[in-house]
Amino acid sequence: MNILDLRNDLIKSYEELQNGKMSLRDAKEQANLAGKIMNSAKLQLEYNVYAKRQERISFLEVNENV
Repeated sequence: MNILDLRNDLIKSYEELQNGKMSLRDAKEQANLAGKIMNSAKLQLEYNVYAKRQERISFLEVNENV
């Protein structure tokens, strides 16, 4: 899974919520979890800056030409 997969899953869930196929509770839980995933990636980025590293973060590696 990468950031594009997460974004696509969230878009799909939003559409399901709009069409009544997903409960508001489930949508909130998914959004909460997605936020935690994003905060984890942000923490990795901040640590790389702090430690003066340039380590790749696979979750953020995306080939948008696919």
